[in-house]
Amino acid sequence: MKIALIGYGKMGKTIERIARERGHEIVSIIDLDNKEDFDSAAFKSADVAIEFTAPQVALSNYRRAFASGVAVVSGTTGWTEQLPQLKEEIKAGNNTLFWSSNFSLGVNIFMAVNKYLASIMNQFPDYNVEMTEVHHTQKLDAPSGTAITLAEGILENIDRKNIWVKETETKPNEMAIKSIRRGQVPGIHTVSYDSEVDTITITHDAKSRDGFALGAVIAAEFTAGKKGFLGMEDLLKF
Repeated sequence: MKIALIGYGKMGKTIERIARERGHEIVSIIDLDNKEDFDSAAFKSADVAIEFTAPQVALSNYRRAFASGVAVVSGTTGWTEQLPQLKEEIKAGNNTLFWSSNFSLGVNIFMAVNKYLASIMNQFPDYNVEMTEVHHTQKLDAPSGTAITLAEGILENIDRKNIWVKETETKPNEMAIKSIRRGQVPGIHTVSYDSEVDTITITHDAKSRDGFALGAVIAAEFTAGKKGFLGMEDLLKF
């Protein structure tokens, strides 16, 4: 498969290595200094572009790729308040975007467990739920997109909580997400249910970027030839 890379930081380089290991060809690499390559024949020859950049440029990257007829797989977070509008654009233009807040297969298993645990804990109001996420100091958004996705999974299943808030809850219906930025941590997400008698905790601790990169390449393999807005639930079918 022919893959283009949009963004060539640490994640982009890891994706490049794993894609080549899986037998794919990297036909174009677009970074800050060569955005004109969206219009190049090399970029247009790609079956899929994998995009990991920054929230302020993500939508522009998607639209430029769509204009060149290239499907996109993206893990950029921090922009999703514009997702409903983007989905309409994708449908109207017959384009393709596979987006996930986290491509790690382990994290997506963790997300499924998180939803199931929340559905159980809905019956036990004595437990208060909160979340902590830890990432490297270069991460721009807080809370992380993965933390927000986890929070949404909890809010869908626990009637007494209907909104997440940063750092500290002040009302019973709120769920706090605490964000810590430290060193080069790839990502740690912990969900805790605390009562007067005990605490129930589940944690996912990423050891490297390889898990995220592998998931993104697998998503690209899945996306090639498809249309519309796709996500990990389409790929994994839990």
